[in-house]
Amino acid sequence: MSRADRIAFIGDRQSDVHLLIADAGVKAVNLGRLDRLGLPVPPALVLDSALSQEYLARGELPGGFAARLAVALRQLEDATGLHLGGPRPLVLSVRSSPVVTMPGMLGTLLNVGLTEDGAHHLIRRTGNPWLAWDSYRRLARAFGEAVHHVDSRVFDRLTAAHLASARARTLQDLDPMEMRELARESADALRTTGAHPLPEDPIEQVVRAVEAVLASWNSPHAREYRRICGIDERAGTAIIVQAMVFGNGGAGSGAGVGFTRNPATGDNELYFDFLFNAQGEDIVSGREPVRDSALLPRVLPEAWAELERARPLLEREFGDMQDFEFTVENGRLFFLQTRDGKRTPWAAVRIAVDLVRSGIVDPSTALQRLAAYDLNAIVRRSVRAASGGPIAHAIAAGPGVATGGVTFDVARAQQLAASRPVVLVRPDIAAGDLAGIAAAAGVLTASGGRTSHAAVVARQLGKVCVVGCTDLHVDREARVCTLGARVLHEGDVITIDGGSGLIYAGGAEVVVERPDDALAIVDSWRHQKPGAAMGGGVASR
Repeated sequence: MSRADRIAFIGDRQSDVHLLIADAGVKAVNLGRLDRLGLPVPPALVLDSALSQEYLARGELPGGFAARLAVALRQLEDATGLHLGGPRPLVLSVRSSPVVTMPGMLGTLLNVGLTEDGAHHLIRRTGNPWLAWDSYRRLARAFGEAVHHVDSRVFDRLTAAHLASARARTLQDLDPMEMRELARESADALRTTGAHPLPEDPIEQVVRAVEAVLASWNSPHAREYRRICGIDERAGTAIIVQAMVFGNGGAGSGAGVGFTRNPATGDNELYFDFLFNAQGEDIVSGREPVRDSALLPRVLPEAWAELERARPLLEREFGDMQDFEFTVENGRLFFLQTRDGKRTPWAAVRIAVDLVRSGIVDPSTALQRLAAYDLNAIVRRSVRAASGGPIAHAIAAGPGVATGGVTFDVARAQQLAASRPVVLVRPDIAAGDLAGIAAAAGVLTASGGRTSHAAVVARQLGKVCVVGCTDLHVDREARVCTLGARVLHEGDVITIDGGSGLIYAGGAEVVVERPDDALAIVDSWRHQKPGAAMGGGVASR
């Protein structure tokens, strides 16, 4: 058997993904560790990263791949009691698992294996027609965009037309019959745009989804991310094919992304975003307003308690602050992935001190992790004063202060940033906007949450970021936006405070802090003998 043919199984606390180790990618190996740790994980298959390398070299999947995958998928059917294309339909997600983590840069397809007949079967299985038709709608859109490269605006227009017809504000306001019609028209859009129709064979859907995720390795934003982060172009990605759990099943379900600590400040607290009646893409895409987080502990207290119990368990298992995705299906919590969390330099110092103090890592390991940072340059800036006070408020997602001329376009951000600081202002930020994020001093969005892929990348790149500004309305064609009562044109100067989420017109007076207490503890590690007890103390606020 060649490496490209190897497939590992995750589930029932019997994960054999350890057999692949480096070839399975970070996400897959960590998923196997979650399973062996006893945390609830939907069963999954892992396709070796050698498949990606062969696909990228040849431009096609190896011969016999579909037949081998079909045989392997029987393990998921046996583990779940569900069957692809059967009366109790198995529905799948297809995700990347790169050797080096690349948040939001590679493709993901959810609800794979669902057909229109399958939607009827899913209704009988779940008793939830809205869930079934919403999932079918999501698949048609994802398949169109990722597999056939249909312009997302085609689906946006369909959605807008149905919302207007139903006099609904959001998709969740549509009744099941209205959602069914939108789902059918979304599937029909693949034909009317010249793309191939959504396959009726579930195995063909899975194969095409795998191919689309492999192809996403060479997307422009993925290549740009690898260039910025110095990731080997030849590394490739493993693939995770996993049984779906549905966060879009109503008031007792939802999707979330969490960090075991605050990745902006380093505070030892659960930092998360959550949306009821949603799937994970709604959060990480940054396209949706994320306003349900505060409700999770009250509405789903058992799931919340499980998250709090898992937080220290994750850090001790993986030896670092974790960034994890989860779904709640009818009150039951499932973990979908975890990885070492991206963090600001300020947070990195505080987290290192806390992890040493708690015995999770030793000082030499912590010093190795901090070697990538210029500790003398670590500061935190916040607005001390500004004339006229704030003009709007958003969700703080990446600390610091950025002052610059507003711009609404990625290419313009790159062009203007060569001569002066700019703040990239968008309705939402997607992975494809990476070049603009990298060029700008800061990012301001009308939608999205703190844990969207774009916010994670902005923090990693040290960019000030505020998101979910409900007072922001952007007209990109006219190159103008409104912030509350203020109208701003391209080039007008604003200041965003990524610690408070406040937005100011013009410049502002800034105060600068250093994490002196934490840095002093880090410095003491260098002068202590190996094995000596390390001082703790409280990392500076």
